[in-house]
Amino acid sequence: MMSLSFSLLATDGAARLGRLDTAHGAIDTPAFMPVGTAATVKAMTPEAVAETGAQIILGNTYHLMLRPTAERVAKLGGLHKFMHWPGPILTDSGGFQVMSLSQLNKVNEQGVSFQSHIDGARYELTPERSIEIQHLLDATITMQLDECVKLPADDKRVAEAMRLSLRWAERCKTAFRQRDGYGLFGIVQGGTDAAFREESAKGLIATGFDGYAVGGLAVGETQAEMFATLDVTTPHLPQDRPRYLMGVGKPSDLVGAVQRGIDMFDCVMPTRSGRNGQAFTRRGTLNIRNARHAEDPRPIDEHCRCPACRHYSRAYMHHLVRSDEILGAMLMTAHNLTYYQDLMAGMRAAIAKGGLEAFAADFHAGQALGDIEPLSGNSQP
Repeated sequence: MMSLSFSLLATDGAARLGRLDTAHGAIDTPAFMPVGTAATVKAMTPEAVAETGAQIILGNTYHLMLRPTAERVAKLGGLHKFMHWPGPILTDSGGFQVMSLSQLNKVNEQGVSFQSHIDGARYELTPERSIEIQHLLDATITMQLDECVKLPADDKRVAEAMRLSLRWAERCKTAFRQRDGYGLFGIVQGGTDAAFREESAKGLIATGFDGYAVGGLAVGETQAEMFATLDVTTPHLPQDRPRYLMGVGKPSDLVGAVQRGIDMFDCVMPTRSGRNGQAFTRRGTLNIRNARHAEDPRPIDEHCRCPACRHYSRAYMHHLVRSDEILGAMLMTAHNLTYYQDLMAGMRAAIAKGGLEAFAADFHAGQALGDIEPLSGNSQP
């Protein structure tokens, strides 16, 4: 019995317009989830995140289990209360971070044993423990524990990880406590191999989940390889369940993936790039640190509704970022998250009227233009 209500409102080719109703509110899809790794979207207040248009955020099981611990978060009322985010929260399973961050990790049938990157302490993460941690956090959407393989990898290794993830998926389903408005997502693995992806998708569907994620991408393959993998994966996923592409990505990744039937995304790119002085705009990306912006009174993007573009010049943003002022990270992050949310809203509107192909063409044409011309004489270091 499914615990989340997903309504498919319109389609445009493979693209889908939907609504996911949860215990903590509704999510309009296609949706982008800002990453709140350690119970905070870096450089943003929850109110500021909401102002960008975000309806759901992502929390990280690995980081929260280490610090402050899931048990402490539960004792303090759960993650929504702890971080003052009343809306939906999706928590990842912790598996990806175990593989990428931890020291001396060891995978076997039971789960993963690993050494904390913080203090070197030893931990065990099993499918059952991952589900328990996410339950303690009060995650609206819980993810199964899976094994993610960095690409490229040989077929034998990819197949082993995919089939182990299927067995873990069954254990996660058994451990998950169903509640009204809460859900559990399975994760399709299989590298870039079409047969492996089909086998994984069919195995997960046989087990039965509230939604289906496509994992194991954005881990070393090209965009073309990622899109080709989606082309052979999404046709095997149920039409009446949400589809989530994990850890993706650049704006062009989002547009291409929506065209291939993906409903949900998360990525650290807009927040991390903002802290490093990179801004995403309708005319591509720009580095606000560059000298050409030092005396430019214009906003980053004159069409943007974010606080940085409404109230501040490129010159001021350049000064803040070059001076390592905290306000610079805050405003740049707000800009990037607003851009991402507006991109998703634009795609939702386009799908509703059957115009996504034209929207995508306009998007790519705008990105190809590059940044506006610098003002003459604006070359101070």
